Amino acid sequence: MNFFVHQNIVIHNLKIDGITNSSVCQIGSAGMIKPLSQMYNTGGFTEPAPPAGPLPETSSEEFIPLVPLVSPSR
Repeated sequence: MNFFVHQNIVIHNLKIDGITNSSVCQIGSAGMIKPLSQMYNTGGFTEPAPPAGPLPETSSEEFIPLVPLVSPSR
């Protein structure tokens, strides 16, 4: 017996609070999800990274995010 699934998914807002190495975010249906987690050291690093330094100083009192953000809609 054959089943045909036609989906129409509209997402207006999706908020993800946290991501880990084994996170799965599924939208819609799937027959089976096979978990797979792979970590690679592609840079050939042999020790932990040094601690992060201070944020760069700005010339004004206005907060400037490090990532460009759009204005929230009301």
